[in-house]
Amino acid sequence: MTQTPQIDRRTFLLAAFAAAAGATADVPRLETLTQWLQAPRAARERALQACLERIHDLEPSIHAWVQVSPEKPTGRGKLSGIPFGVKDIIETRGLPTEYGSPIYQGRIGTTDAAIVRDLRLRGAILLGKTQTTAFAYRTPAPTRNPRNLEHTPGGSSSGSAAAVAAGMVPFAVGEQTLGSVLRPASYCGVTGFKPTYGLLSMEGVLPLAHSLDTLGFFTHTPDDMLALWDAMGQSSGTTEDLPLGVPDPAPEVEPAMAAVFQSTIAELRNAGVRVRPVDIVAMLTKLAGAARTLMFYEGARFHQERFNMYGDRLGDLASLVREGLEIPVQTYEQAKRDIADCQFLIGEIYKDTPVMLVPAATGPAPVGLGFTGDTRMNSPWTALGTPAIAIPMAVSDGLPLGLQLTADRNQDSRVIRAAVRLQRILGRNS
Repeated sequence: MTQTPQIDRRTFLLAAFAAAAGATADVPRLETLTQWLQAPRAARERALQACLERIHDLEPSIHAWVQVSPEKPTGRGKLSGIPFGVKDIIETRGLPTEYGSPIYQGRIGTTDAAIVRDLRLRGAILLGKTQTTAFAYRTPAPTRNPRNLEHTPGGSSSGSAAAVAAGMVPFAVGEQTLGSVLRPASYCGVTGFKPTYGLLSMEGVLPLAHSLDTLGFFTHTPDDMLALWDAMGQSSGTTEDLPLGVPDPAPEVEPAMAAVFQSTIAELRNAGVRVRPVDIVAMLTKLAGAARTLMFYEGARFHQERFNMYGDRLGDLASLVREGLEIPVQTYEQAKRDIADCQFLIGEIYKDTPVMLVPAATGPAPVGLGFTGDTRMNSPWTALGTPAIAIPMAVSDGLPLGLQLTADRNQDSRVIRAAVRLQRILGRNS
């Protein structure tokens, strides 16, 4: 969904920002959030200019942003002076919150969502709003994958993933209902993290399915994600040498993903990591179906009034409402019972294998922008409410492919630290 007048205006604003910043060739670039956190305040201020310059150069081809308008920080903390982007279903005072839909083009937020307030109070600089699929559902954003402009970056957190992958910001905020953080992270070759359901406030975030909606974050590396989690005042835990679970039989994925995933598991085993088979594929299939039922049932009822007003102008969301309203309450309640049963079963499995590894997507990013990808590698973990993180695997050629790590609910620091450990092992052996 391309909104040409808005893109033209945005490009003009970016040029003005770069000129106002006095961007020059010798302005330093801080590549990762870890580097930003280690840099003194003056270096952060200069690096912010480099971010604006990079956006000015790359945005016309990537279209990651709805608007770039750096806000003044409202607090001090570890994130002081560090810029970030926010998905455009998240309220921001004085900036667009248009839900990725032309129906709401020009809508300006009147308040900051809880997550935005928290980050700004910690000193972070809200750089602007990133593109999203319409209403965080299927109708694609204009965003392109920075790794290959002919491919989707994934959805629905399209702009947040692309902005980090392109080096425009060191971190960005997204949101996931089925696979909207983990899958774009895999497609764009960055780190994406979905915390435990309910751990972070969803105040000020447009709902799709209240039983599933969860905030998420994008950084370049797992080390960056751990640093962000700590800077947000969350427990960073300690490094643990834990056995890992891997589905056996393997889940059905595209050949490219299957080959790289199996190669990664073999590399970990060769490095001495304890990897155990777990029989969870049937459970994951059941959970994917239950998650879809919850999303359609709850999404239809939340958006029913909007559908009554706008009908097919809602794009793909209109089909969700129509189909969701046909789902009987008995089917919805059964889906919730299925998820509860699986939560108990997975909790037992996590006792022996505290971290599990699965592909972060079914394959590489699809070509074109019309389809943002298959969610079935991610939606089971969203339904379970468990924390999950996607990190890049080594790919000799072609588009990025991600490895997904999950842990039991409220074991957020455990799964992030496991990702840091595995990335270092894989990096050392590559």
